[in-house]
Amino acid sequence: MTVLDPVGTRSAQPAKRRRDRRFLRALPYLLPAAVLYVWFLAYPMLDAVRLSFYEWSGFRSEDPEFVGLSNYERMLTADPVFWTSLKNSIIWVVLSLLVPMTLSLVLALALNQKMAGRNVFRAVFYIPAVFASITVAAMWRWIYNPTLGAVNQILEGVGLGSWTQQWLGDPDIALYSVFVAAVWQGVGFTMVLFLAGLQQVPQELIDAAKVDGAGRWQVFKAVTLPALRPTTVVVVILTIINSLKVFDLIVGMTGGGPAQSTQVLALWSYTQSFSNHSFGMGGAVATVLLLLSLCLVVPYMIWSMKGEEH
Repeated sequence: MTVLDPVGTRSAQPAKRRRDRRFLRALPYLLPAAVLYVWFLAYPMLDAVRLSFYEWSGFRSEDPEFVGLSNYERMLTADPVFWTSLKNSIIWVVLSLLVPMTLSLVLALALNQKMAGRNVFRAVFYIPAVFASITVAAMWRWIYNPTLGAVNQILEGVGLGSWTQQWLGDPDIALYSVFVAAVWQGVGFTMVLFLAGLQQVPQELIDAAKVDGAGRWQVFKAVTLPALRPTTVVVVILTIINSLKVFDLIVGMTGGGPAQSTQVLALWSYTQSFSNHSFGMGGAVATVLLLLSLCLVVPYMIWSMKGEEH
């Protein structure tokens, strides 16, 4: 038999009413942002899903024709570029979770120490994050230029001329060459997030661990890393989302080539819609991109929230 606590029940009710009143007071401030979000983000996203069931060239003179699942059938069975773009998007996500996240965490740990010129180094590593992606693409296209580019020139200058490559012209390495540019641009932003998380690590816990004889690795593993869990959750989610929607760098550096070797889902959806004038196919690719994002982000968020409860 369960005995209810009348005192606890009475104290919970006013607290709930206070939360409701705070929400109602905040609603007028939240409403404009919510309207803008629905109009500019949610509605276009749902409209792209709707268009995936239609055949439409995008011209006002033609009405969309309902074709059901025909676009998805064509995409999965008669569009080899879709599978290439899906594979490249997955590769990009995996590499982004491994390389820039690890590098940015190492940089954050290093630049969280007391050292001369620490703020200068922080600024130097963060500056690429404020550049427009298309500017970064133009810069790295020059760096990768097979004749005058800095990479091949440096390799030849140090006696490694046999290592020179057509960095953006070789289908086997073009995607990874573009990814290097993405790491250079994005690692600073993630580093700043980790630095902010490191500021929240209680110094007394670190001092207590050192007093107990813990070394640097033990302190990092037992104190720093668990304290960074909320920051890591945010970084992982942002990394997955940004990786799946990568677009500007690839457009500016390769345009999806050579031979579609750097094609990704976001670019292929754009190409199908605006270049091939097939908004139905473009919507189908965009829908797959949306589902892939949800399948990666939502389970991770659920898992991370369960971990916080324990």
